[in-house]
Amino acid sequence: MDHGERVRKRLERSQWIITGLGMMVMLLSIASVWAPSDTPYYLNLPPGFPEPVIPAGNEFTQERVALGKKLFYDTRLSSNGKLSCASCHNPIHSFTDTARVSMGVDNKSGTRNSMPLVNLAWASSFFWDGGVPTLEMQIRKPLTSHVEMNRDVAALMRDLQADAEYKSLFKKAYGSLNEENLYKAIACFERTLVSGNSRFDFYFYYKQPVFSESEERGYKLFFDGNYKLHCASCHGGFNFTNQSFQNNGLYESYADQGRYLITNLERDKGKFKVPSLRNVELTAPYMHDGSLKTLEEVVEHYASGGKNHPNKSPHVHIHQAYQLTEQDKVDLVNFLKTLTDRDFIYKREHRPE
Repeated sequence: MDHGERVRKRLERSQWIITGLGMMVMLLSIASVWAPSDTPYYLNLPPGFPEPVIPAGNEFTQERVALGKKLFYDTRLSSNGKLSCASCHNPIHSFTDTARVSMGVDNKSGTRNSMPLVNLAWASSFFWDGGVPTLEMQIRKPLTSHVEMNRDVAALMRDLQADAEYKSLFKKAYGSLNEENLYKAIACFERTLVSGNSRFDFYFYYKQPVFSESEERGYKLFFDGNYKLHCASCHGGFNFTNQSFQNNGLYESYADQGRYLITNLERDKGKFKVPSLRNVELTAPYMHDGSLKTLEEVVEHYASGGKNHPNKSPHVHIHQAYQLTEQDKVDLVNFLKTLTDRDFIYKREHRPE
């Protein structure tokens, strides 16, 4: 091979190397544009709260939380463009509403009271009947329900794809805009709705003398087993719920059979999920159907022992050795109000921009 041929070969190899490097740079550039960002988002856990179990593939990032919050407040998620998730889950009411049963598109009435969105990162099932096991799965139901948001998901995806801002936000958060990531984003935001900064928390965890005498008596009635009231049997723990399903004797015959609709087991008729009592002062009306208007009515219901039903919880009864006085009832209501977390309902991070 003469000198000219050797030079030509070297030039060809150099050209291939340069082209290859150029291709690598281009691919890396594309990857940097399309790969999701992962700016860490740290959940500030209150005292007494365990670490939540976060599903793989939907770990917290600032990009995901921001996208989820934007979607949560976007009225385009309803078919008439007037309702958002926040329409039935208002921050000022601990992310519920004040209706007995919530109203959907075109003033269609639901059948159940809107549950507050609080400390969902620790929930093991969702809805009053526990019909879905994950928060991501839960979100699809109100979105597509004909009596709630009534949205055609395919049409919603087209609308979001046509929005340059959403396309960018989805790419940064998850890498792509699709139905699965829509549910993931809203769930990611909802898991940041953590409430654990009430006067109860200052009293119990920080040992601060913040209770009045009435609140102190209510606290003892609620927790002290000597009174046999059994409040904490279902509403115990850091989140004031054991996440079980109970029939609390609200009716002798239930129009809504609750957990039975999921399990088809006779023993589950009239059973509903035990809700958290955190911020309960803000979430009236109460029960699965919003039939009790005030905390006073709730306490009176349990003091009465409830209605007779074969599935009624043994924790709901009249204890013959200790009858609640009128002052006891006042004290219990006053204690329940110590579970209100004002910082939570006014927190800027939870509200729309």
